[in-house]
Amino acid sequence: MIYLELFWTFLTIGALTFGGGYAMLPLIQEQVALRWGDVISAESMINFVAVSESTPGPFAINMATYVGSVMGGPFGSFCATLGVVLPSFVIILIVAKCYDKFKESRIVKGCMSGLKPAVVGLIANAVLGVLMTVFFPAGISLAVFTQVSFYIYVGIFAVMLLLAFKKVHPIIIVCLSAVAGIAVGYLGF
Repeated sequence: MIYLELFWTFLTIGALTFGGGYAMLPLIQEQVALRWGDVISAESMINFVAVSESTPGPFAINMATYVGSVMGGPFGSFCATLGVVLPSFVIILIVAKCYDKFKESRIVKGCMSGLKPAVVGLIANAVLGVLMTVFFPAGISLAVFTQVSFYIYVGIFAVMLLLAFKKVHPIIIVCLSAVAGIAVGYLGF
């Protein structure tokens, strides 16, 4: 039954991942490819990552809702979203109840310090996976560097980095990214 499978898949992703949506992205991509790769392609997942960033709401919830919608319609969206949110909800309730008792514990502080590098690694994995799919969809070869689209993407990325470090308001960056993406799409790259 697809609804139970959606719920269980996203429940395990939500329960086993620390660090938010970007840390969940490699697991989501792996599980979607493993379970529903014939329905949801890697390219469509990458496209939705871009859309998910410009839509309101948490990244992981947007991803779960999208996959659930494609696989099971509106109720599939509900099951996947409930699955990804439920572990965090339960954990936050437990932590809130026990926080005063354990907030100064060396063990808790040590666990949190140990999780930081793992979260950074998961996020780096997600970034590299997206970059490889966007810039090198057919694999790394010299032919990629002869295509105009590669240089357009690098230019857009460079401009966005510049805007991000110049402390431009995020809404302006999102709007400029949308305009640049639409322009590149209409040009056929």
